[in-house]
This record gives sequence, structure tokens and C-alpha cells, in this order.
Amino acid sequence: MKTAIWLYLFLFLAVFDLHAQYPILTPFAISLGAAPTFIGWMMGIYSLTHLPGNLIAGTQIDKHGSRRYIVFSLLGAGIILLIQAQIHTPWQLLALRSISGFVLAFLSPACLALLAQLSSDPIKQGKYMSGHGVVHTLASVVSPAAGALIVGALGFSATFASLGYLLILSGVIAWLSMPKGLAEVQHEKVTEPAMPSNLGEKSKFLPVSWRYFALPLVIACAQGILFFELPLRGGGHSSMMSTGLLFSIISIGALFTLSMLFLNRYSPKLRLIAGVLLMSLCFFAMAAIPQIPLSSVLFVLGMSKGIIFPAMATLFIHLSGGNKLGRIFSLQSIATSIGSFIGPITAGQLRVGLSPYFIAFVLLMIGIMLLPYFTARREASLSDPKSILG
Repeated sequence: MKTAIWLYLFLFLAVFDLHAQYPILTPFAISLGAAPTFIGWMMGIYSLTHLPGNLIAGTQIDKHGSRRYIVFSLLGAGIILLIQAQIHTPWQLLALRSISGFVLAFLSPACLALLAQLSSDPIKQGKYMSGHGVVHTLASVVSPAAGALIVGALGFSATFASLGYLLILSGVIAWLSMPKGLAEVQHEKVTEPAMPSNLGEKSKFLPVSWRYFALPLVIACAQGILFFELPLRGGGHSSMMSTGLLFSIISIGALFTLSMLFLNRYSPKLRLIAGVLLMSLCFFAMAAIPQIPLSSVLFVLGMSKGIIFPAMATLFIHLSGGNKLGRIFSLQSIATSIGSFIGPITAGQLRVGLSPYFIAFVLLMIGIMLLPYFTARREASLSDPKSILG
């Protein structure tokens, strides 16, 4: 439990730092002379350079453990932000965002793999993933508004510098507080998945269908569209502060459902389907029913995120049988990176003739239809029957 608490602290600091940039990156790029199409590529390139990092992370985390990659991501991202505070052209920003995408590609798979290895009990694993979601959401509730406030008071350069120092401090604390070899010990610890003994060996070779990874791809694509569109609503003249508050509303909605711990008792696949369906309806409402207050729709969209992400992590743990978690979460991150690359670029190219929110709605519905719906009994036999649809 001590390891989980430290890990949650590092996650909180990292997520606070990164989410504080959401409402200010687009205005910063505009101040450097970037056009909306260029901004779409700037946001997309960050996710594209996630891919090589994700590919490396998958095997290396399983081989060496998570600790060194968590520290590397935090320190590297902090140094990049210090450099970002001194740039003067959109192309410099594009280059730094591409490097940042590679550096941070290791953080999420490493954290999720370490959390999953803290227990072999499916219920506890679900609680750890929910805790990850709660910490992530708490940080993202305050960080967008805080980032906008800091920019208003100090300007862009001082804001990026302060965020960079915070990430570097997080990396140093992680290096000092996680004893050497902790991640490796957790990695090498032998645990038995909570499943019938005669099926334990089969689970090690259970392939996770590519159709499951289509879902994080379309979810990330939809989120990328949202993160691109919100700062540009009203032609880009809305204040950074109001944009930051809208991002915070999303996080408050996610926190609302994350606090419903009883949801962990239900099938992760059912929770995932319900959450994605709810998210798709929110995008449809933003595209087709503009009369509904935006803040209300974003709150409900946040609720869907609070359902989706713990359920997705738990489902992947169960489908993998608790083995090769670094590779599993790396593949999930790869799918997420591809979606995050496609989303803002698509929005930047098509936003004049077609609502990007409608594109997000269609993609999410396709993702729901691609899910395997006829493998429930097999999944249930290879996992805790109380936790898997069956």
C-alpha cells in the first residue's frame, strides 16, 4: 500500500503539471503566430511520437520494472518545459512537443503495470485502478484553471518554467523515495491470478483481440477533438480562464463517477460499453443540440470518463491473465497515441465543413460495435467470475 501511495503522489504531480497546459498551449501557439491547422498538427505530433516510446516501453518495463522509466519520464518532461519557456517560433514548439511525446510515452504504461503488480486479487486490482483514476481526476480538476491563472499572473514563459521545475522535483522525489530495486522486486514477485488452477497456464497465452485496442484508439481520437475544439470555440476569442474552467468541469464529472466505488463490482466490459455509449451521446449533443448548456454536457462527458478508464484497465488485466502487463498497457498506450494524433488533425482539417464533435460521435459508435461480444464465457473462465461478464 505504501508503494501505491507514493505512486499516486507522483501521478498527481505529473497530471497536475501536464493538464495545466491544456487551456494555455493553443493560446501560446497563436501568440507565436501559429494557424489553427498548424495547431492541430502540433497537438497530433505529440501523440505520434508516443508510438516509438510505447513500443520500447512494452518490452523494457516487463524486463526491468517500472521505476527507472517513471523517473526518466518525469525528469525529461520537466527539462523540455524549461526549454519551452524560452522559445519564440511555432516550429520550435512543434519540435519540443514531439520530443515531449516520446519522453512521456513511458509514464502511463510504467505506472499502470506497477499498480497492477501490487496485488493478484481482481477486486483489489480494480480498486487500485479506480484509485489511479481518482488521483488523475483530482489533479485534472484544479490544474486547467490553475494553469490559466498562472499565465494571467506570470505570463507564458514563467508558467512553463514553473511547471517544468515541478516535474523535475517529482522525478527527484520518485528517485529518492522509491528504494532501488522496488519496481524490479514487484516485477519478479510471483503471484497467482485469481482463476481456476487448471486454466492458469492457458491464460498466459491468451491473445487479447485487436478489437479491444480499437476502443482506446477511438476514445483518444474523440478526446483529441475535444481538446482541440474547446480552446478555439467562438473563433478562439474566449478567455483562457473560461476554457480552464470547462476542462475542470469535465474532471469534476469524472470524479463524481469515480467516487462510486460500488461500480467496481460490475463487469468491466459492461461498464466500458455503458461509459463509451454515454460519451458518444455527449458528443452527439454538442454537435446536434447546441441549446444544451455546454457545461452540463461536459459534466456528463466527464462522468463517462470516470466509468471508462478504470473499467478498461481492469478488463485488460483480466484478459492478459496478469502476465506481460507492460506489453498490454504499452499496446493500449499505442492505440491511445494513434487516436490522439488523428483527432486534432482531423478537427483542424474538417472543422469548417463538418462538426468535429459529430465525427467523434461516429468514431465512438464504431468502437462500440467492434468490441468482441461473443467471448464472454471464455473470458469469465479465465478470470474472476465475479468481475467479468459471463
